[in-house]
This record gives sequence, structure tokens and C-alpha cells, in this order.
Amino acid sequence: MAETMIRFGILGCADIARKVSRSITLAPNATLYAVGSRSLEKAERFAAANGFPPSAKVYGSYEAVLDDPDVDAVYVPLPTSLHLKWAVLAAEKKKHLLLEKPVALNVSELDRILEACESNGVQFMDGTMWMHHPRTAKMRELLSDPQRFGQLKTVQSCFSFFADSDFLENGIRSKPDLDALGALGDAGWYCIRAILFAADYELPKSVKALPGTVFNKAGVIKTTGASLLWEDGKVASFNCSFEANLTMTITAVGTKGTLQVNDFVIPHKEETATFTAGIESWVNDLGTAWKPAPSEHVVTTDLPQDALMVKEFSGLVADIKRNGSKPEQKWPILSRKTQLVLDAVKTSIDRGLEIVEVQWD
Repeated sequence: MAETMIRFGILGCADIARKVSRSITLAPNATLYAVGSRSLEKAERFAAANGFPPSAKVYGSYEAVLDDPDVDAVYVPLPTSLHLKWAVLAAEKKKHLLLEKPVALNVSELDRILEACESNGVQFMDGTMWMHHPRTAKMRELLSDPQRFGQLKTVQSCFSFFADSDFLENGIRSKPDLDALGALGDAGWYCIRAILFAADYELPKSVKALPGTVFNKAGVIKTTGASLLWEDGKVASFNCSFEANLTMTITAVGTKGTLQVNDFVIPHKEETATFTAGIESWVNDLGTAWKPAPSEHVVTTDLPQDALMVKEFSGLVADIKRNGSKPEQKWPILSRKTQLVLDAVKTSIDRGLEIVEVQWD
């Protein structure tokens, strides 16, 4: 049976939409079908520059994409403050939803989006691309192995990049009316997801923002961090920043092993990605070298992680269309857990570094 090709519409012409347009083109079960912008000329330029086929529909509004009966799914890379309106409307129009992260300004907004998706039978997935790289599955194998990794004790994650002055003062991620979460929502989302991934998605008992949060002139976060604590005593911490050199790290330490990855958000190379595993590490008799040394694991992929995200999402949508299947609930659950922790960190910052409890309900 031939694969069902999922026809994508894109709402807006954000920079990240350029990457995802290529992802849709590379995915074997998806096709670029439509793009909409508030400016028809901008949408036309975007389609011409990003590999849209001549038959693609180009619209001068977001509504027109959602009203097109041939659009199966939409990718929404709009500013976070616009997610609630357009994600809910997309779901109500029966469009499956690939939503850029952070998915919402808070969990209350996200719940309204997820309720709309559930009541309309549409698939939801956020745009956390590294989740779909085959390296991630290999790292899960290590973390789940009681003989090689043991019990998780601590996790640290960092995602930072050095933004220029224009980004810090005028970029979407720096404007309180467009994306009030700033670096916490943009970079911190990845760190929180990495920590939850290492903890097999068990929510922490509490979080506490770390001292040193930095805001821009408009009051939007440029740099921040937090510590997380679980009922069983394991701990985690993260730092995220628009003001430090490009860094994308995870270190997860168990009773028997250590996982380290230095490029978890975007691999150094599209076709290969690595991580190191230190198993029952110690030092030699003189204390001059490790024994055994950590081993490097190389994972190859035929498609980049962003295209694998589109492929997986499109496969779920095709199963719903073809077989009447229910939407996969794994992805909205992971988004909600990430948002809950992010909300708790933001609350801790706003309350002067108070400890904030994390609860699913």
C-alpha cells in the first residue's frame, strides 16, 4: 500500500518555518501544500524561496489556510502569544497540529489547546526535534539499563547561545507582547525536556529558580536557571541563556553509569550524532587516568531529526485518516509535563526564588 501523503499548511513565515519547510520536503509521507501570511507578497516570496511546488496554495491570511479543505495538517511557528488563538482554531477546523515550542505561555493555555485537539480528534505534537533522532532512542536504552546505568541520581542540562543586540532588544523572543517567556521558553524548554527525558518523564516534586536571572529592558528573561527535586531524592538543574556561547549539553549520572551529550538540540552533523557512556568508571592505581575510559557511541541517520519529526507526525495523521485511529496521546502528555515544569520555574522567578510544587492536576 502506498504511503498516505499528508498535505501541510504553514501559518506564517518565521525563520524556523524555513527549516520545517525543508523537513516536510524531505519526509517521505508529507508534502508542502499551502502557506499563509498576513501579507500575500510575503507568503509568495516565502513559497518561492523554500521549495514549495508550483501547485502549492499561497494565501494572504492564516484563516485561508485553515479554511482550505485539502490541508490535512498545519505547522504553526507563530509567536507564543498567538498560539492559543490559532492552535484552537486549527483544531476546530479539523487540522492536525504541529505546534512550535514553547507551545503556550502557560499550562492553562495549553490545556485549552489540547482540549480542542481531543474534542476534534486531531493529532497534537510539539516541535522538539531532538526527540525524534535515533540517538535519543539509543540514549534511552542506556538510561533504562539497570546493569549499565543503574538508578538515576542527578541530571544537568544547558542550552545557551550568544545573541546579538538586535535579537536581545527587538527579536520576537525578547518582546513581552509576543513571547513573554524569553530564554526560559525558547532555550529552557529544551533543558526541561532533556531532564524529564532522563527521569523517564517522572515529574519533579518541586522546582526552585536559581539566583542570577537576567532580564532585558522590557522585562523579558535573557538568562535563567533552576533546580529540580524528586520525591526519591534525585536532583537536576539547568541553565539557559541568550548571553553565552553556543552550548547544548546533557549530563545524566546514575549509580553505575554516566550519559553525556554535547549537542542534544542540534547535532554537530546532520547524518551522525554521538554520546558518551561511562560505565562503572574509576581511575587507575596512580590516579592518572580513567579505567575504563568512557565509550563514544555514534548513531547515523538517513534523514535529519527535523524530517524524522515530520515523518512520525505524518504517520500518526495518516493512521487517523486511513484507519480511524485515535490520536497518539504520548506527545500532548510530554508537552504538558514540560510546560508544567516551565510554569513552576517562571512562578519561582516571579516570587523571588520560592520553592514551587509541581502537580499534574
